[in-house]
Amino acid sequence: MAAKKQRRPQLLSSTRPRNIKPTLSLSSRTTRSLIRSHHTLRKQVSAALAKGDTSEAQAIQAKIDASGGLPKYQEASKQGQSAQRGGDTSKILTEWLTMGEGEDKISVESGKRLRMLEVGALRPDNACSRSGLFDMERIDLHSQHPDIKQQDFIERPTCAAGDLDQEGFDIVSLSLVVNFVGDPVERGEMLRRVASFLRPYSGRKVGLFPGLFLVLPAPCVANSRYLDEERLNAIMESLGYKRAKRKLSAKLVYYLWKYEAGKAEGSKVFKKEEIRSGKSRNNFAIVLR
Repeated sequence: MAAKKQRRPQLLSSTRPRNIKPTLSLSSRTTRSLIRSHHTLRKQVSAALAKGDTSEAQAIQAKIDASGGLPKYQEASKQGQSAQRGGDTSKILTEWLTMGEGEDKISVESGKRLRMLEVGALRPDNACSRSGLFDMERIDLHSQHPDIKQQDFIERPTCAAGDLDQEGFDIVSLSLVVNFVGDPVERGEMLRRVASFLRPYSGRKVGLFPGLFLVLPAPCVANSRYLDEERLNAIMESLGYKRAKRKLSAKLVYYLWKYEAGKAEGSKVFKKEEIRSGKSRNNFAIVLR
């Protein structure tokens, strides 16, 4: 039975733990090492499953479990995003929205709150949650808080087109979520699926919405054999997005993409193709079929 569950890479529900017990604070170096190691091993599991080698996948999973497994990974992620370490990525989004100009600027005083779907929420007290700008819906594979709904984004039911005005969202947040998915095709499908939850704006130009807040580790774009900024832009534009904001830090790259449904090219294909060579490159890729 365990092997069958691992054969379903399109579902993400097996990639995070159900419960995390409080642990002592980890050092920044230890946190980074745990996260990098876990991502590497998860990619190896996905590669083994793609080859149909369940024995190898189980052996790699045993290494993950021996090093503390998924609970240790999620605890490291939560500590890395703590205010004490300046890791709350949603601070950048609130700054973009409150310090913009004209239609790009929103405020609590306007009285109009935006609806946000935060995928992969680890805590309910991040900058977006405290800002007063949003009516939040938070989901995670294995919720750690009553304000976070336990749900797999891949399995979340989509709304009927006529219901999106009421049930849809002005913005979806995928902060350090896409890179957690081990398979390049699944990453593409996750990005494609976001539009199913965005409110239609009926062709009106309304600031930066509807939109997608996307955060990736900087090396995913800056040092990959298969993805650079030009290719990411092409992928996003084919899905109907136009880049509105971008910020690059030493570790992360932040994007705000505005969705324009009429510009989506549903049939466009992006394969896993080498666009940069070099032994020091990583293998992060996003594929659209």
